[in-house]
Amino acid sequence: MAEVIRMPRLSDTMEEGNIIGWLKKVGEKVSPGDILAEVETDKATMDLESFHEGYLLYIGKDEGTVPVDGIIAVIGEKGEDFEALIKEDTATAPGAAKEAEAATEEVAPAPAAATASAPSTSGASSSDGRGNSDGRVKASPLAKSIAKENNLDISAITGSGEGGRIIKKDVESAIQSGGASASKGAAPAVNYGAFGAVASTEIPLTQMRKTIAKRLGESKFTAPHFYLTIDINMDRAVEARKVINAKGEHRISFNDIVVKASALALRKHPMVNASWMGDKIVVNGHIDIGVAVAVDEGLLVPVVRHTDMKPLHVINAEVKEMAGRAREKRLKPDEMQGNTFTISNLGMFGIDEFTAIINPPASCILAVGGIAKKAIVVDGQIQVGSMMKVTLSCDHRVVDGATGAAYLQTLQAYLENPLNMLV
Repeated sequence: MAEVIRMPRLSDTMEEGNIIGWLKKVGEKVSPGDILAEVETDKATMDLESFHEGYLLYIGKDEGTVPVDGIIAVIGEKGEDFEALIKEDTATAPGAAKEAEAATEEVAPAPAAATASAPSTSGASSSDGRGNSDGRVKASPLAKSIAKENNLDISAITGSGEGGRIIKKDVESAIQSGGASASKGAAPAVNYGAFGAVASTEIPLTQMRKTIAKRLGESKFTAPHFYLTIDINMDRAVEARKVINAKGEHRISFNDIVVKASALALRKHPMVNASWMGDKIVVNGHIDIGVAVAVDEGLLVPVVRHTDMKPLHVINAEVKEMAGRAREKRLKPDEMQGNTFTISNLGMFGIDEFTAIINPPASCILAVGGIAKKAIVVDGQIQVGSMMKVTLSCDHRVVDGATGAAYLQTLQAYLENPLNMLV
């Protein structure tokens, strides 16, 4: 019996998925484990896997957004009547109504005369393995992104992936070969206004950017934020890092030290590690710190589980590995969920001080600035110290000013005396 394939909920905040492209065509054999399509969610680009065996009878939408639970495909036996199944399924799934209406149009054959006279719409054809019969180019999202950044015509690149699919290394090879696959024109034409102003450009919203806007807007205008800033003398932390890295066995960053110290401070101030749940406050027994990572389309927050129990070099390895996958949009949904506290560090970009928006369900986020040499007073004497500013954004529904201030004092004590983290 034919099976209706719906848009799955691939993350806890996902409301719709954006189909980037199909790796299977209508009529192709499908086995469990085969990848049907690539779907962009609010957090990552993921493979849509088949759990059924049969033939792909129907594709609801070639590209574009489909709401969660919307019908996107049908798998069954060759020649099986699936239209009745879609109509029957619509009665119990109102969200699929539009897909059901489109099913009849999709499967109805085009008139012979119209087919014969239809002009070609793309330079790429399915015969050379670079595109489908409808002109779409079969390429990974990362390959498309790299090609766009380098002004390459991706339809002119030969793919080495499965079924002629263009992947990252194909685009990189084209770039290294001197741009042999460069787009037909050079830079796109620029339109100028009457006074020489460059015309505006519209950028379509990705699923990730839509979700960032929605979640942070809700956080900023729902949670009553207040901010606490403190100066921290990082002289001893600088020396400790230098000694650790000199040994060569493990290398750590200042961010790793801040993450570890933040986790240990949360042990002593559990309310800062709490979550606002609408009708109750949950004081989390575990400490899972989200570390904000900048990607092209915004921020992703991979989560380091049980951060307080992990040594510095393990924190370093986990953050580095997940940050790499975050930039490739290959993080799994469960790796970005359940943070009890968040850290955003812009120190490496030369930022001295900033405030950050709380990332729910956490009640606090720590904004970390850069380390700079400044004149400080120590025992009545002016000295030069390696100073760092951190700002704690707090949800006043959960954390009071005194609680947040006490947490920052504990964090300051750990960072100014790193040996305390060993006790």
